[in-house]
Amino acid sequence: MVGLTSAAGVVGFLSEPDPELQIFALRKLDEEIDSLWTEVAGAVGDIEALYEDESFPERELAALVAAKVYYNLQEYNESMVFALGAGKLFDITHDGEFEDTIISKCVDTYIALSAMHNPASPASTVNQPPPQLATAFPSTTNGATSTSASLTSPTTPFSQSTLPSKSLLSRQDSSTTFDPSLPGGGNAGIPGAHPSPLVLQRSIQKQLHVIIEQLFERCYREGRYRQVVGIAVEARNLDKLRQAILRAGEDQKKDKSIQYDGAVDREEELMEYVLDICMGVIQERGLRNEILKLILDLLNGFPSPDYFSIAKCIVYLNEHTMASDVLSRLVKNGDPKSLAVAYQIAFDMYDNSTQEFLKKVREALPTPPEPAPAEADNGGDKMEEDNGEPTQETEQLLQELNDSAGVPASSTPDTAEKQEPLSPESQKAFESIGDILRGSKTIELDLEFLYRNNHTDMNVLNKIKDSLEARNSIFHTAVTLANAFMHAGTTNDKFFRDNLEWLGKAVNWSKFTATAALGVIHRGNLGQGQKLLEPYLPKKPISGANTGSAYSQGGSLYALGLIYANHETLALDVIRGHFKDATEEVVQHGGALGLGVAGMATGDDGIYEDLKIVLYEDSALNGEAIGIAMGLIMLGTGNIKALEDMITYAHETQHEKIVRGLALGMALIMYGRQEAADELVKGLLDDPDPILRYGGIQTLALAYCGTGSNKAVRKLLSFAVSDVSDDVRRIAVMSLGFILFRKPNSVPRMVELLSESYNPHVRYGAAMALGISCAGTGLDEAIDLLEPMIKDPTDFVRQGALISLSMIMVQQNEAMNPKVGTIRKTLQKAVGDRHEDAMTKFGSAISLGIIDAGGRNCTISLQTQTGNLNMAGIVGMAVFTQYWYWFPLTHFLSLSFTPTAVIAVDQDLEVPSFKFHSATRPSLFDYPPEQETKSEDAPEKVKTAVLSTTAQAKRRAQKKEKLQRRESMDIDQTPTTPKNKDVGDKMDIDEPTPKTDEEKRDNEKQDSDKKDGEEAKESPAAAEGLKKRMEKEKVGYDLENMSRVLPAQLKFISFPDGRYEPVKKATGGVILVTDTNPSEPKSLMELKARKSVKSAAAPETLQDRVNDVFNSANAAAGASVRGEGGAAEAAGVLTAVDEDGEGADEAEVPGEFVYFTDAEPSEGDGSDDGGNEE
Repeated sequence: MVGLTSAAGVVGFLSEPDPELQIFALRKLDEEIDSLWTEVAGAVGDIEALYEDESFPERELAALVAAKVYYNLQEYNESMVFALGAGKLFDITHDGEFEDTIISKCVDTYIALSAMHNPASPASTVNQPPPQLATAFPSTTNGATSTSASLTSPTTPFSQSTLPSKSLLSRQDSSTTFDPSLPGGGNAGIPGAHPSPLVLQRSIQKQLHVIIEQLFERCYREGRYRQVVGIAVEARNLDKLRQAILRAGEDQKKDKSIQYDGAVDREEELMEYVLDICMGVIQERGLRNEILKLILDLLNGFPSPDYFSIAKCIVYLNEHTMASDVLSRLVKNGDPKSLAVAYQIAFDMYDNSTQEFLKKVREALPTPPEPAPAEADNGGDKMEEDNGEPTQETEQLLQELNDSAGVPASSTPDTAEKQEPLSPESQKAFESIGDILRGSKTIELDLEFLYRNNHTDMNVLNKIKDSLEARNSIFHTAVTLANAFMHAGTTNDKFFRDNLEWLGKAVNWSKFTATAALGVIHRGNLGQGQKLLEPYLPKKPISGANTGSAYSQGGSLYALGLIYANHETLALDVIRGHFKDATEEVVQHGGALGLGVAGMATGDDGIYEDLKIVLYEDSALNGEAIGIAMGLIMLGTGNIKALEDMITYAHETQHEKIVRGLALGMALIMYGRQEAADELVKGLLDDPDPILRYGGIQTLALAYCGTGSNKAVRKLLSFAVSDVSDDVRRIAVMSLGFILFRKPNSVPRMVELLSESYNPHVRYGAAMALGISCAGTGLDEAIDLLEPMIKDPTDFVRQGALISLSMIMVQQNEAMNPKVGTIRKTLQKAVGDRHEDAMTKFGSAISLGIIDAGGRNCTISLQTQTGNLNMAGIVGMAVFTQYWYWFPLTHFLSLSFTPTAVIAVDQDLEVPSFKFHSATRPSLFDYPPEQETKSEDAPEKVKTAVLSTTAQAKRRAQKKEKLQRRESMDIDQTPTTPKNKDVGDKMDIDEPTPKTDEEKRDNEKQDSDKKDGEEAKESPAAAEGLKKRMEKEKVGYDLENMSRVLPAQLKFISFPDGRYEPVKKATGGVILVTDTNPSEPKSLMELKARKSVKSAAAPETLQDRVNDVFNSANAAAGASVRGEGGAAEAAGVLTAVDEDGEGADEAEVPGEFVYFTDAEPSEGDGSDDGGNEE
């Protein structure tokens, strides 16, 4: 049948009074609407009138025709309303553009309406929302959102002037505050985040829900449960989310074929998907907490729940009571598999939780009736003395323990009854879980792995030392840091023992940094850490005796904190005691840093008060360290009292160093608080002091770290291009790395233009942002941006580019990234270049340490193996970036070093000796080869010019002497003898004038360009040769337990050994394995690090102490006899007082100079006295 060519006649029927003619017209138009809609558009009013006429029998047909007309007019909201009015005539199962568009519009409207009717609960549902800050920030002029933008200084750049209305920086939404109650949560107010909900009639809303239910049912039938989950999460409809998860399980039970095939449980798989998007996609903290509670409720209802997912939810929700209940339930099950799962959860909790949370879990675990004597005895055997005495130092916490012990009598018997049935096996299991939660077991295994697999290239380290002048403080510090990073956690301090003469050149703060480096090298050496540092620790003053260098004493307290970093033990009490007794500012400085690192996130009010007392002394030298330490102690607590104290003092003090330390401390307190930190961020960013605005940017970065928050990114980018302070702009760009480190691929594109900014501080920030976010990934896009920055005209930009390259290239080899060889050569070349700036040399030296971190067994990771935030790593990276102002803070980067290993442990917490399989070629993830040192590369003295006649005379004399001796005697030749021929040939023509420095630099640049060209030519050939060698290798090889396994290698790891089976998929770190043949004898690995005990170099008696104080040389000799460690032998060098008379009385200020005339008598004494009095 031929279709209509014109709708004029049919449209005329719509105005007829006969309903049958009107229905006929509507049916014809419905069939041909796609081709005739232009003519029908004029009569859409008549069609709407028919729909609104309740007496018209085909109202739904009229609504459908009207919907199609509005669809073709691109009025989609009106089209959706009329389509919903069409009722059953609108068929969602029909495939067509009209149906797909209307369904999409329905989903958007449903999400907007549902989000409006299901507002988010307050952001901090777990932790109570903090009260408002009592300290008021200075208000800004003109109502500016940024103080920097309201400044009216004549030097204000044009970017701070009033921006035109169309500027991107003056958009109305750029200052939108966070309101989680609005639709969209964290994206509230952002255009396009969510559509504005339409005002719909109740009947239309009812039909909308019918359409959505039909859509959900269609998804269920087709097995597309994830689409329903996505809509439910975005609409904040947790009931639909629960329904989708339960429906997946019900459908699987009905489908017998899936059960027969043994497929993965749909319900658990869907919950794992929800957990992933909850952690990685949802930016709003309140909604995330609600979804996690829902998942936790569903998981607990399963007959065989996924305990690892439960533990992940519990840790994020900070539910320590539920954590202890889960562990108790698993232990009481009694079977080896449950016990192994309990141990694995304990290991995961230690990796992902704070000290405060772990302490509460330990206290909530069931304990035997009389645990104290046994624990005290066990604690005396090893350094794990924290088992015997509680780690609570404050009276408040002790009072809490007393209160818990003195509970009403009615409850005590109940707990006793519950604990009586504990079997000896259960008691032992709970004790082992306590040790794991305390961190002792994880730290011991990581230390053993780093000790056994140390692959540090000493040739590189020696070349750095030989290339940099040790008497220059910055170069001495650079070598110290490179050594510390290369040997981080390996306990190998041999470099200090072999270079005592070089070490003796350290003075003042270089000595402080060198002593603190021992803490990085011995990090995790819990059993011997305090003994190793005994010679360096502050000693009680002895009358008439010099107690040693204050710089080494301060550095030793800092080192002690690094050894016990994020591990609350009695070492914290030792550091605290020395800190309270210290009178030297340098010792207080080191003690504050040590307290902060060791007591990280403990929330200890007593330590905080001790720090505050010293802070109020208003010393610029130790004030910066104390401000940072206060933030570390209260890390992530959001303590309002601490924030008010720090804000008030930051406005009162005149010392910039103190303000800078307090600014970073406030940022640390707000770690991970997200929107709860918005008020503090706004106040700091509105402050006229650029240092506090700097702290506001840091607070924003740490509060939203790893969230990828669009709001935070927009705020950072705004300040990066608008603030008048270079420091603020630099930290704003750098902070992008902290926000986006979970999405490293997006960072290079975001900072691409910023890396070419005219401002060198912005370029430096872009380089560091790439290093922070892409650390350990070897991302090619990031390397392509950083390579041109190596040749930047500004020295500190080159420094940042080199450091970032090393962070990105850590643990990369030629097979994984062919550019790593060229980058290593670039780093070594920058160290040895005589014409390179000191800052760039410093950066290249520590870069060589970073790229080989931990004996080439560590990567830099800001998230844990299970995907949670790595608190210690993020904090370490944040404080490390402050090396710009203070070099000793560079040591904090070691907190970000994560060992890359698979350490299998059985249910007895012993390390069995067996092999697992890697389905790759051996060279793909192998260690990079050691660098070959060539004599030509070493720095040489300038050669003395030799005339051709002199060279010829020497050659004749040597020839004659050879003939006379006839090979009967050896000839001593100078090192330059083989090159005399070349020298003689070249010196035939004398140059008229010596070359200028510019000509020499040009020639060296040309030579370097030639070398670079040769290296560029060699690199493709080397890559091809490596590729051919890899093709010849056999795919698949076995690895011993406790071997290095890179993160990219984990997906290729399997356990073919039939005896040991892992309790979960290998994620790196400690993996619990179950022994399928426990009756057979097992082979265990010997823990070598535990046996390598270095005796203490500390004197034992008072007479020994006096002798040690008076004769440091004898102390060094005695240390070398009693202990073979480098730390012991270096004690005599580092504790010696500097030659400049450190600690001695200062010379008197000379009197005022007085002139005498010839008429006045020369009364020198009287005149001098008078001048001094004035």
